[in-house]
Amino acid sequence: MRAARLHAVGDLRVADEPEPAAGEFPGAGLSLVRVTAVGICGSDLHWFDEGAIGDAKLTHPLVLGHEGAGVIAGGPRRGERVAIDPAIPDETCRACRDGYRNLCYHVKFSGHGDTDGMLREVMAWPSHLLHPLPDGVSDTDGAVLEPLGVAIHSVDLGHLPLAGTASVIGCGPIGLLMIQLLKVAGARSVLAVEPLAHRREAAERMGADQVCEPSASLGEADVDVAFEAAGNDEGVALALASVRPGGRVVLAGIPGADVISFGASLARRKGLTIAMVRRMNEVYPRAISLAERKAVDLASVVTSRSGLGEITDAFGAAARRTGLKAVIEPQR
Repeated sequence: MRAARLHAVGDLRVADEPEPAAGEFPGAGLSLVRVTAVGICGSDLHWFDEGAIGDAKLTHPLVLGHEGAGVIAGGPRRGERVAIDPAIPDETCRACRDGYRNLCYHVKFSGHGDTDGMLREVMAWPSHLLHPLPDGVSDTDGAVLEPLGVAIHSVDLGHLPLAGTASVIGCGPIGLLMIQLLKVAGARSVLAVEPLAHRREAAERMGADQVCEPSASLGEADVDVAFEAAGNDEGVALALASVRPGGRVVLAGIPGADVISFGASLARRKGLTIAMVRRMNEVYPRAISLAERKAVDLASVVTSRSGLGEITDAFGAAARRTGLKAVIEPQR
């Protein structure tokens, strides 16, 4: 099989490798999956551009990719199309026992640390983490279910009031999915803030009621909940500026330097509640239901598809933010 491994910053190599063995995750009932679609995520770009994400550093050549779909290659579920949940919690730690598997102390996560990800033709993965895809949900849609899941978890943490108002700061794929979800959830108004013109246009198409550049004054916005999906201090400051006193701010962006800074006086004067997003928690069934019912348009955030042989160019384009979601199709 072919696999794409990151050897160093910007050094992504495609090579032939043996297919994975059943002992990759001891004790887990595994299925072999022929991977058909993998989204390039902002966290993958951190690995590609910096050789790190947060406090995790690249220590060996790593197969990236955690937004994926494929077809089960053997066993009783052979031929079944599935979305691949990228997180393998240990199920024993305090976080797991309390129902926060996304906060598992010892989680194995696809394309992170010591766990090879989905940018390969075949992978072995725990069978219970392979979610059947309905006929009306494409493989590409199946890959976008993971960022949709992060957006769902973010909206859950926001506790949007019925017919409340919201802002979304940063309109990459997750921010655009948040806009769609907020409208589905009954928001009467969504403000989108984004520096790139093509992403502001996308935010309008996704249903944002107001769209502006970061340079615009947000002092009178006074939304109930602000969602930050930019991954930088400017985005956090804009989120704080846009929300009403007593409101909530949900931080979903991942900063490159693993530091978030904001003015404490504004947050204190407004008495804000700040929630941090860590991936997602048990949301795949809801994400699949939304996609199957066409309540959200997953295809609308996908702007390019490439094979493994074009992966370096695809990562370069994604890093330049020239489109929205780039998808790799390993079987191409």
